[in-house]
Amino acid sequence: MSSVSRKVLKVAKGIATKDGDGVSLTRVIGGSIKSSQVDPFLMLDAFKSDNPDDYIAGFPDHPHRGQQTLTYMIEGAMEHKDNKGNRGLLLPGMVQIMNAGRGIIHSEIPQQRDGMMFGFQFWLNLAAAEKMSEPWYKDIPAADIPEVNTDDKKVRIVAGVYNGIEGPVRDLHVKPIFLDVKLKPNAKFSEDIPDFDHSSFVYVFEGEGSFGPEGNQVKVGDQHIGLLENKDNNTLSKDDPTPNKIDVTAGENGVRFLILSAKPLREPVVQHGPFVMNTQREIQQAFYDFQSGKF
Repeated sequence: MSSVSRKVLKVAKGIATKDGDGVSLTRVIGGSIKSSQVDPFLMLDAFKSDNPDDYIAGFPDHPHRGQQTLTYMIEGAMEHKDNKGNRGLLLPGMVQIMNAGRGIIHSEIPQQRDGMMFGFQFWLNLAAAEKMSEPWYKDIPAADIPEVNTDDKKVRIVAGVYNGIEGPVRDLHVKPIFLDVKLKPNAKFSEDIPDFDHSSFVYVFEGEGSFGPEGNQVKVGDQHIGLLENKDNNTLSKDDPTPNKIDVTAGENGVRFLILSAKPLREPVVQHGPFVMNTQREIQQAFYDFQSGKF
């Protein structure tokens, strides 16, 4: 089978907003890019500030139902606690997955008074059959996330397989790929995204790079998302080979970016704040259960 890079269909910058108790962040998915364009990804928030006023109050107790959250810390310290007795401290390089399932109440509070707070939180939709599953947490220490280092690149493997090495985020229904890639100036990088059915994107958070097939690469700069073509959104003719990878060329100052890909659920999505279900009636039931103390 021929090896062909996916194209970048859209480049967008996130929308500045506040959430929690006044935390400043950039909403990347759920803002300029709609969640319907990247099923099963519901949201991507990026947070980066060395001003404590932007993050210090954190996210006090709040509920979730019907989704999973994945938090990836670059710098800073954030404590997560919930009403099921789970508690964890997220430190630089760590990942945490929370399965909200049928309902959970948790908080996310910075454990620093100053300095840089930098990271990302993704929301992944749960399939209808999993929305009322038992809640659970998984904290993944930085040392458990494998890295591949060469002269011109560093790749951290959070989920999926790179260079024959599998990341620690496994056994999720949507089969995600999640790589953190750092390239030196003008370096080249190529990685398989073998299932053209999967929704895929890149998010650049240092420098800039050019993404896509040679001769048709698109620049994606700092704090921008690049939406990649897939089975549902492409403009391929019937004779074109199916794209099965992504090609990248770093800019003059290098680039660091995330690659995300996951299997779409193709189910109805009804969302009201932190509740994500399949019907309006299920949303109403979520509010009733929360207000009745059933979470």
